[in-house]
Amino acid sequence: MLRTRRLPPLPAALGLALGPGARAASAGRGRGWRRPEGCDTGVRVHNSLTGRKEPLVVARADAVSWYSCGPTVYDHAHLGHACSYVRFDIIRRLLTKVFGCSVVMVMGITDVDDKIIRRASEMDMSPAALARLYEEDFKQDMAALKVLPPTVSLRVTETVPQIISFIQGIMAHGHAYATARGNVYFDLRSRGDKYGKLIGVTPCPAAEAVDSDKRHAGDFALWKAAKPGEVSWASPWGPGRPGWHTECSTIASAMFGSQLDVHSGGIDLAFPHHENEIAQCEVFHQCGQWGNYFLHSGHLHVKGQEEKMSKSLKNCVTIKDFLRSFSPDVFRLFCLRSSYRSAIDYSDSTMQEASHVLRGLASFVEDARAYMQGQLAGGPVSEAELWDRLGSTQGIVRTVLADDFDTPRAVDAILDLVRLGNRQLRVAAEGPGGPRSPAVLGAIVTYVEQFFETMGLSLVSRQCVAGDGSVVALRSVVDELVRFRLKVRQFALDTQAATGDARQQQLRERQPLLDACDILRQDLAAHGISIKDRSGAASTWELLDPRTAQQKPGG
Repeated sequence: MLRTRRLPPLPAALGLALGPGARAASAGRGRGWRRPEGCDTGVRVHNSLTGRKEPLVVARADAVSWYSCGPTVYDHAHLGHACSYVRFDIIRRLLTKVFGCSVVMVMGITDVDDKIIRRASEMDMSPAALARLYEEDFKQDMAALKVLPPTVSLRVTETVPQIISFIQGIMAHGHAYATARGNVYFDLRSRGDKYGKLIGVTPCPAAEAVDSDKRHAGDFALWKAAKPGEVSWASPWGPGRPGWHTECSTIASAMFGSQLDVHSGGIDLAFPHHENEIAQCEVFHQCGQWGNYFLHSGHLHVKGQEEKMSKSLKNCVTIKDFLRSFSPDVFRLFCLRSSYRSAIDYSDSTMQEASHVLRGLASFVEDARAYMQGQLAGGPVSEAELWDRLGSTQGIVRTVLADDFDTPRAVDAILDLVRLGNRQLRVAAEGPGGPRSPAVLGAIVTYVEQFFETMGLSLVSRQCVAGDGSVVALRSVVDELVRFRLKVRQFALDTQAATGDARQQQLRERQPLLDACDILRQDLAAHGISIKDRSGAASTWELLDPRTAQQKPGG
C-alpha cells in the first residue's frame, strides 16, 4: 500500500518558529482573499492563500496564467524535484485536456546564485558555464520524465535590467532602501500587517550577523552587493546581483502584469519565497491581490526518514540514477496514487508496487484486445454489467478530478473497472465458445488508455520504439518472428496423427523445438518484448519498457 503523510497546517509543515515575537497577519489567513472575476473552470482547488478549497476562477480560460518556480541550476536534479514537477505537470494536463483550459506556463531559471558561484569555483569553471550545463541537464531530465516544457522559460541573467527597474519601482513606493554597502533590502515593517498572507503570521526573524546592514532583522535582499571576484552587473546602487525572491517576482510580473491566476511550487517555497514574492508584487503593482491561487506540492521523503529528500541531507536519488532502474511511467503512476499536496514516502518497494500495477494495466489491455480479435478462447462476457460500470466510472473520475485534482480516487476507480474486466475475461475463457462481446471491451480499453494518456502515461508502447523511421519495419520484423515461432510450436504440438509409442516418440523428438520456442520468448522478454501464447492457434506480443519488465511484483 502506498504510504502518504497527512499534511499539517502550513506553518507547521514549513517548520516555522512562531515564538513570542510572531504576530498575526491582517484579518487572519484567507479572510482578505477575494474570489477573482472571470471563467469558472469547474474545479475546486486547495488554495494556500485561504487554507481551503476554492472554485478555480481564471481571467481567461484560453490563456490561464501560471508561474512555476524553476530550478537553481548548480547540480543534477533529484526525485524530490521530479515529484513536484511531475505532479504539477499532471494538473496542467488535466486543466487542458479535461477542463478545456489553455495554460500559459512561465518558469524562471535561477542561473546565478551563491550555490552556483561556490560550485563553479569547486569545479574550476565559470558560473555561467556551470549554470548552462546543469540547465540543459535539468531540461533533459524533465523530457525523460515526460514533463511538458513551459510555454517560456526565462533565465535570471537575461532579465537583470527588468529586475533593476522592478526594484526601483518598489523603492519609489517607499518599501525598500539601499545601504552604504550597495545592498538593497525590502522594508518588511513598511508592509505592516499585510505580510503573511500564506502562513497567517509574521514569524520571528532569525538572528542576524552582527555586521548586517539591514534596518530590521526580517528585511530581505532585493539586490546583493558584489563580493570580490564574484559575477556582477552594474546598477544604481553599485555592482551586484539580484536577490532570489526578486527574480521570480520580476519574471512573473514581466510576463503577466498585476494579476496572476496560478502560482505553484513545493511546500518548502511557501515561506519565505512565495510570501516575499507576494509582498514585492503587491507593492510594485499597488494592488491588493496579485496571485489568486497558490498551489503547493508535498515533499518526497525517503521511507523511514522524517526529512525530505534534499541535496543538503545527502539522501537524494538523482533522476538519472532512478531512470536506470525504473521507467518514467512507473514514477508518474507512483505520483498519481497520492494527492499532489501530500508528503509521500519513496522506496524501492513502492516503486516496484507501482511497476506491478502498471504491468497489470498493460496486461489487461492486451488480453482485452486478444479477446476482441478472437485470439483468447471463450464466449460472451456480461455486457450490461460492463457497460454500467464503464458509465459510472466515467462519472466518478470526472467528479473526483474536479475536486482538487484527486488522482488517487480517479486511479482507484479505473483499477476497479479493470478488475471487473479481468474477472469477466476469466469467466469467458472458462466457459464454452459462443457469440463474443467485443464492443464493450473495446470501449473500456479506449477509455482506460485515454485516461492514462491524459495523465502523460502510456500503457502499451509497442509503436513507440526509438529510431529514425524504422518503427514500422521493426514491428513487422517482430510480427514475422512471432508468427514463425507460432508455426514451430504448432508443428511440435501436432502429434494427433500418431498413436501409442509412435506419438510419444514424436513428442520426444519435437521437445527441443518447444524448448527453443520457450528460450526465444525468455530472451526477447529481456529486451522488453513479451510474447503470450493465447492458444494453439494464436500468439500475441507487446513491447514493454525493459526497466518495467525487469521489476518483480512485490519485490
